[in-house]
Formats: sequence, C-alpha cells, structure tokens
Amino acid sequence: MLNLDNYIISPITATDGWRVCNFIVANEDRLKRYFPKTLEQNLTPNLSNIFVEKKEKQFQAKEEFLFTIKTKEFHKLMGLVYIKAIDWTKKQGEFAYAIDYNIESKGVMTEAVKQLSDYAFDHLNLETLQIIVHKSNIGSIKVAENCNFTHIKTLKNEHTPPGENPLDMELYELYKAIE
Repeated sequence: MLNLDNYIISPITATDGWRVCNFIVANEDRLKRYFPKTLEQNLTPNLSNIFVEKKEKQFQAKEEFLFTIKTKEFHKLMGLVYIKAIDWTKKQGEFAYAIDYNIESKGVMTEAVKQLSDYAFDHLNLETLQIIVHKSNIGSIKVAENCNFTHIKTLKNEHTPPGENPLDMELYELYKAIE
C-alpha cells in the first residue's frame, strides 16, 4: 500500500467489486472512449465482482497489475491505475489510468504514477514504462510530462474507440535510472 495525502494506492482486492462498479458507472462518459472493455465488464455489481476476481488473479500471476486509489477516510474508489502490456523479456510495461471527475486536475494521478513508477522499477524490475495517450487528453499528457516521461513518437491507428475510426496515439516513455 502506498500513501498520498488523502488517498491510498493498493492492489485490487476481492472486496473492491462494488467500489469498482460505483466508480465505473459514475465516470461512464469519461471511460467509454478509452476504457471500453473495462466499462463493459463493470456495468453491474455482479460483473464487477467477476472483473475484480479476474484482475486479482492476473495480479498474483504477474500478468497485469491493477491498483486502486481510494480515499483514506471512507475508502471510496477515486481512480484505477493499470500496469499492463507487460513484456518480461524487454522489461517493459504500460500505464493506463482513470481518475474520478471529482478529483481530476488535483495532482492525485501524477503522484500515483510517480509512486507506481518507483514500484515498477524497484519491485517488478521493469526498465521501461510507457503511457499511450490521445493528443486531446491534456490531463493525461500532463501526468506523463509531470512524471518525467518523454514523448517518443506518434503511433498510427493505435486505438479504435467503439463506433469510431482508428486514432493516432502519442507514446511517452520513462526509463529506469541506471546507477
């Protein structure tokens, strides 16, 4: 568990189903374009419980790591952070994250990504972390830049939102400091 001022970051657990469902439903409009699979898997509490169980197993198997950001006081889920698309041979992983509309632009996700970058480098032994973002997602670009990720290139037709044409996405990377 990692600490932010008023929030805690922790791995997904079996008791998070309802919280995940509430977070997803409350932020549905924000998630439908870039997190359509997460959205469709969490539209009801039962679906969320299945999702959480699957993500917990993936975490334990070191296939994908899903963290929650919750308020310290009431444990309300305010954000999700994935370390996904892990290539153990290349020692590379990708961040994907979503924050509740009530706390966007408050630096919470920036601090979470900074702390989880350290976790990925120190505990998972990854050497390259990526963030892939659309150029219109200014908040996510600020997170990447504030966490010292470097813009690498534009990825052509990288993501296809539901009912849309493929979108070009921007690739940012952060490298483990070699001492």
